[in-house]
Amino acid sequence: MPVQAPDATYVQAVSLTNAPIQTAALTTVSASGDPASGALASGPATAIPLLVASTAAETSRVIDRGGYRGPAALVVANVAGSTPAVTLNIRGSVDNVNFYNVAYALVATPNTVAVAAIAITTTATTTYLLPTDQAWRYLLVATSAITNESTTVTYFQ
Repeated sequence: MPVQAPDATYVQAVSLTNAPIQTAALTTVSASGDPASGALASGPATAIPLLVASTAAETSRVIDRGGYRGPAALVVANVAGSTPAVTLNIRGSVDNVNFYNVAYALVATPNTVAVAAIAITTTATTTYLLPTDQAWRYLLVATSAITNESTTVTYFQ
């Protein structure tokens, strides 16, 4: 039953359940990142490949996280050739029309957030944390300036 707070807003009671987290708003994709196949991706059910071995500047497909506002992560794995370079932008939107760079943090410094483009120049696998309660529902990754790099990006929730 709602309880009237002193400032006249209403607070709804929260209940706990042992049911698994519902991820219906996320697209089920195949290991190759093809949502049309309907096959499950390898790994956790909430692992969504956005880019798979991308070697050219491109924009990933858009994912819709629905009403989920908890933490998420992007794992960026890239293999570098000679003189490698790639610029990556993590972009969000509330309306699936207007996209902007969203906040992220590195695992080593989870309380230090940034929104700048990410410049990658070596072979590495890096996890970028996406903090809770950010103002985006839709998410994509855009790459540019790719030279001698193969980039794979996976979204985890």
